[in-house]
Amino acid sequence: MLKQIKHKHKKAVLAFIFFGLLISAGCGKRKPPLPPVERVAQRVEISGFQRGNKMILSWTMAARNASNNNVLNISRTDVYRLTEPANAASNITEEEFASRSTLIATIPVSDSDFAGKQMTFTDTLNFAGQQSRIRYAIRFTNNAGQKAGFSNFLTIAPTAKVAEIPNDLTTTITQNSVEIRWAPPTQNIDGSTPANILGFNIYRLDEKNSLKLLNTAPVTSNEFADKVFEFEKSYSYFVRTVSLGANGEPLESADSSIRKVLPKDTFPPAAPSAVTIAASPNTISIFFASNIENDVAGYRIYRSTARDLPKSDWTLLTPQLLTTNTFQDTNVESGNTYFYYLTAVDKFGNISETSDVVGETVP
Repeated sequence: MLKQIKHKHKKAVLAFIFFGLLISAGCGKRKPPLPPVERVAQRVEISGFQRGNKMILSWTMAARNASNNNVLNISRTDVYRLTEPANAASNITEEEFASRSTLIATIPVSDSDFAGKQMTFTDTLNFAGQQSRIRYAIRFTNNAGQKAGFSNFLTIAPTAKVAEIPNDLTTTITQNSVEIRWAPPTQNIDGSTPANILGFNIYRLDEKNSLKLLNTAPVTSNEFADKVFEFEKSYSYFVRTVSLGANGEPLESADSSIRKVLPKDTFPPAAPSAVTIAASPNTISIFFASNIENDVAGYRIYRSTARDLPKSDWTLLTPQLLTTNTFQDTNVESGNTYFYYLTAVDKFGNISETSDVVGETVP
């Protein structure tokens, strides 16, 4: 019995010592923390289209937020291109693309390039007359040199017979429009003729650099009138040729030269018309048709007691512009005859020719 008790006591002591060693190991000095593992941003989706002899790619950067901190480590975007025969197999693996494609651009990435920023890249093509197909893809590389997976593969069969840009762009300012004219191209971007011309698209940039397509369908003539503009505001105009793509889709050329204009209104309004007059004791009333110009600021009325007096010597009755199309002259005397003429003034200070002279005798 005594031997059995001693054996149990010995086991308890050993267990206590082992437990103490575990506690001692847990309370000892910790090892230094390991550096965080570099992570590479997720893949992105790219899209693109052909314009003239250029391919324009675009993609949206991932938004930087607490759940996507891996984007902090991105240092560049790599753009890859694979040119292959048009009849090549349509399916391709990432491994095949990586081994056969060419790195054509490396785009640095800064902190301002995140938060959903739209990015673009333009690839200029040289057409050799052989029909081909192009695949594009991008992927990110982080500060540690690790690469993300490829984006989707953007596959485009470029069209060589896209017309060149329009030439000799000119602009003319008129009262109601900015008139744009140009010369059509004579050949396509691959040098072939005749030029593949479906029509033309006209674009305008305003003072805020906002781009607007002015026509709703390709213009088939070589001129266009921009009637939705404002005087004293600067604009920039350019034109693109529209060609018919291989699959019937419209394809634009590159931009023509840019014409900058600052339209100034130097055009006087028309003279007031349909002027009539009516006399009553102590008053002569004048009526006339309002001008149709939308920039007319008001009217001036002149009076004389002699019809043949030089117009420069007539008396101005409205030192402040008259903004209605009626006027009553109460500074008249019974038995006297008075003559009147009018001018219209626009908001830029342009003055019309004089109206017809009208006269009446006060009863």
